[in-house]
Amino acid sequence: MALRDSERAEAEFPLVSAAPTIGELFRGFLMLGLTGFGGVLPLAHNMIVERRRWLSGPEFTELLGLCQFLPGGNIINLAAAIGMNFRGIAGAFAALVGLIAAPTAIVIALGIVYARFQSDPHVVHMFAGLAAAAAGLLVAMAVKIAVPMRRRPIAVGVAAVCLVAIAVLQWPLVPVMLVLAPVSIVLTRRIGA
Repeated sequence: MALRDSERAEAEFPLVSAAPTIGELFRGFLMLGLTGFGGVLPLAHNMIVERRRWLSGPEFTELLGLCQFLPGGNIINLAAAIGMNFRGIAGAFAALVGLIAAPTAIVIALGIVYARFQSDPHVVHMFAGLAAAAAGLLVAMAVKIAVPMRRRPIAVGVAAVCLVAIAVLQWPLVPVMLVLAPVSIVLTRRIGA
């Protein structure tokens, strides 16, 4: 007997756990900010969905999609949305401060080091390696988020069109998203997922 989509989703990502406290939001996002420096979204998915089970996989993907349309960084928007969802304004504030406190201090320290040693070839190679690692984490996160979409041909088609428009044709992100967002909503509503 084949599993239905809801049963398959529950098997892939266990049921959501109890709502986190303000302290848990702060500590969770603080650790996320410390461990995911430069490539937080893959680690955010792991922490929020797989380890702490604050959201299910589909809930994470939907919330991330919404956060991508808001101004600002996706992970900042995601932290605020999750904190607000569970603990209101205090939760949003705790998640945001937890997420940005350590990276802010690290960036300031690295800026001081870089200003002093920017012509040193070792420093140049170190920053190139950090950029490559961040790119790899981003690709891993994209694959992980794309897996639940594999049975939704409309979503896959819209994502493919978006990828070609931005990556291949190098069209600006904002106009592409302003066109494709309503198109995907209309197609999903009329044809179905």
